[in-house]
Amino acid sequence: IVSQKVNESLTERAAQFGLILDDISITHLQVAQQEAEKARFLVEKAEQQKKAAVIAAEGDAQAAILLAKSFGSAGEGLVELRRIEAAEDIAYQLAKSRNVTYLPQGQNVLLNLPT
Repeated sequence: IVSQKVNESLTERAAQFGLILDDISITHLQVAQQEAEKARFLVEKAEQQKKAAVIAAEGDAQAAILLAKSFGSAGEGLVELRRIEAAEDIAYQLAKSRNVTYLPQGQNVLLNLPT
């Protein structure tokens, strides 16, 4: 059906220019196949992204559970240690800076500890 319509259309169009077409054949018709493969690829890509998102979410959930368990058993000492280390790093960076920096009064500004 498609080949016949293409044959008729090309014959009519060629006749307008004084050309006579004896035979017309479609040797490669890959447009539909290429579009189908592209659509299949996009679907597979979306499925892989979905799986990756699920795996990442499961990993985040397991990490949160482990952190909650460790805080429950060991307390929040590690968090306080990291906070102190971050405050030391900030103080070091501010000391190296050529810009003038004003900090509010109080000893516990960087640590945000109760007085």
